[in-house]
Amino acid sequence: MADAPKIELFVKASVDAESVGNCPFCQRLFMILWLKGANFTLTTVDMKRAPDVLKALAPGSQPPFLLYNDEVKTDTNKIEEFLEEKLAPPQYPKLCCRYKESNGAGDDIFRKFSAYIKNPNPGLNDMLEKKFLSTLVKLNMFLETPLPHELDQNPNITESSRLYLDGDTLTLADCNLLPKLNIVKVVCKLYRDFAIPAELKGLSRYLNNAYKQDEFRYTCPNDSEILIAYQSVAKYLNK
Repeated sequence: MADAPKIELFVKASVDAESVGNCPFCQRLFMILWLKGANFTLTTVDMKRAPDVLKALAPGSQPPFLLYNDEVKTDTNKIEEFLEEKLAPPQYPKLCCRYKESNGAGDDIFRKFSAYIKNPNPGLNDMLEKKFLSTLVKLNMFLETPLPHELDQNPNITESSRLYLDGDTLTLADCNLLPKLNIVKVVCKLYRDFAIPAELKGLSRYLNNAYKQDEFRYTCPNDSEILIAYQSVAKYLNK
């Protein structure tokens, strides 16, 4: 067996520099490495200090970036592809999706969330909220629709009971989407008193299952970190 690679993941530090900060791309890669079961070092980078290690390893880059043996990678999508290729079966689990539709599920939510949360004008709020809500409904429909392998097992089912986007195990698609959904949940609650409707049973089931998994729950930043990050961009509605 080949020697295990030396892996170090650099992520954004929290405001107090004691834990992980708000960065969905950092959390995405943190989750991938944890799910792979690889040995790795997690290094938090205090952006206020712009440490020498950052300047030396990845000049001009923002976290996340990866040090794999002596190779530096700075593009999140390319890091994901690289890890899936290098940390492969039989030693490491494959995390890519079985169904290509799973990769795009929920990919419009964050954009509509941003428009919704950055708007200070009450007159536009209902319209922006409906657009945002429609993306959640669309994701919910995907999660409630049985996947082909579920129909193979039971052709009569009308609703999926799977745990995650692509089945009953977390995949790269979940690592991409879940950190964003966590931000959506935290920010919408404070600034709009908006919670994901319980009627969206597929989406509620998905999030409940995800928060039970250490690989997601323990890679999330503290809610306070998310809110600090959104202080300058999220807007309360003007009365």
